[in-house]
Amino acid sequence: MRTENGENEREGVRSGLRHRIVEELNGRRETGDEELLEIIDRSIREMGNEIYLPLKERLWLRTSLFDSFRRLDILQELIDDREVSEVMVNGAGRVFVERNGRMELWNRRFEGEEQLEDIIQQIVSRVNRTVNVASPIVDARLEDGSRVNVVLPPIALDGAAVTIRKFPEPITMEKLLGFGAVTEEAADFLRQVVESGYNLFISGGTNSGKTTFLNALSAYIPKRERVITIEDSAELQIRQIPNLVRLETRNANTEGEGEVTMSQLIRAALRMNPSRIIVGEVRGREALDMLQAMNTGHDGSLSTGHGNSPKDMLSRLETMVLMGAELPLAAIRSQIASALDLIIHLGRLRDGSRKVLQISEIGGNDNGNVEIWNLFRYDAAEGALKRTGELKNREKLRAAGYCP
Repeated sequence: MRTENGENEREGVRSGLRHRIVEELNGRRETGDEELLEIIDRSIREMGNEIYLPLKERLWLRTSLFDSFRRLDILQELIDDREVSEVMVNGAGRVFVERNGRMELWNRRFEGEEQLEDIIQQIVSRVNRTVNVASPIVDARLEDGSRVNVVLPPIALDGAAVTIRKFPEPITMEKLLGFGAVTEEAADFLRQVVESGYNLFISGGTNSGKTTFLNALSAYIPKRERVITIEDSAELQIRQIPNLVRLETRNANTEGEGEVTMSQLIRAALRMNPSRIIVGEVRGREALDMLQAMNTGHDGSLSTGHGNSPKDMLSRLETMVLMGAELPLAAIRSQIASALDLIIHLGRLRDGSRKVLQISEIGGNDNGNVEIWNLFRYDAAEGALKRTGELKNREKLRAAGYCP
């Protein structure tokens, strides 16, 4: 294992080389990747004449220096590491990573806040987002779909905070079965209801795997359909649908103009002849637009939201709708009962594993309350998802030929 002194020396060599290369590049208008690599190689050779640099160190310096100019600098090493699922930067001096469900302090750090700020601006500019003192919070994404959240000072008291949740590759339902996140019986049931056009809502706490599960479920959507996805920051990786339109919100500019909200995108999607609408996550008043979309003939639509249980999710949906319109509670519950067919609730257990904890059916509006009953429930004693009931609304299954 590399000692702290050894790591500091290594970073010192890298920093010195980078300053030399920056000085050389300052007099150039534009430098291609191949030319940049030639400059890096020459600089490393010259440094090798001054101090001893083993081949392994030279190769690391070459990659690391190229990353600092063309990619995400020191963070690129973590982005490329498949074992890392989350990167948390708490100012320039502290970087934490999550590997295999465990959080640990990384042994590298930024040279200063300026280096971290350069990376942040590089990330947000690629997706046409802006983050500055006037607008210090932003959501963005990387090219591989990884989710990025940035909070700048003075909101972040100890320096810029950057959180990157990685989505290196789509996780299929087969992989979720292998992980034990869901049973074959439940997966087959979900395949049937997705293909039959039931409206599904995925709930769960933070980092419970909602987006991952939504990606897996989307593989069951028939290829002949036209699908429109709506997200704050595009994370879904739907690849099997040829007729796919992906929409993403946009923040207002520094003059407070140009904002495009989830509600606007949902309303626009209704005019685009969709077979299904997938709303990445509802957090506020757009919940009403989502419910209305599901109630206007777009069977098979899907969405996600934060909730501690299916019942809690229904209460949160009521609250979110009230944020957008002053409607009687009875009318809101009626909208929810007619729009949603099933809620799939996910959770993260103490061992770090993510599981489907409940699959519940939404019934009618009974005396002002939305009916809900469990079809599957996770049994902690047996460590498995167990069937606890049968689907009552089987009309869409019958229409699709799944039952007589």
